[in-house]
Amino acid sequence: MAWFQLAVRLVLSGGLIVGASEIAKKNDVFGALIASLPLISIFAMIWLYNDTGDTEQIATFSKDIFWLVIPSLVLFLTLPVFLQRGMDFWPALAIAIILTIIAYTIGLKLANGSIN
Repeated sequence: MAWFQLAVRLVLSGGLIVGASEIAKKNDVFGALIASLPLISIFAMIWLYNDTGDTEQIATFSKDIFWLVIPSLVLFLTLPVFLQRGMDFWPALAIAIILTIIAYTIGLKLANGSIN
């Protein structure tokens, strides 16, 4: 892949993250909306299609994303609970991430025959 294409992908992807966090400073709901959009998934599908032209691979990739979104929700459920109970940010984030990793592990084991 050409270096220019890779640089454009990196700047665009990083820009989305920076943009969402900057918007969240002014309006947390709108920042959350931007962060919740599946833009990274959409861009990944577009780039994958441009690189391969394989629609079956895109269909499988999209289905895999769906099944892996479910365990990722653990982070967004547990982090606010920990923070609202007075836990400091970094320990709360670390525990929420660990619980999310556990959820991914369980989800992958449960979906072993469902994904792909």
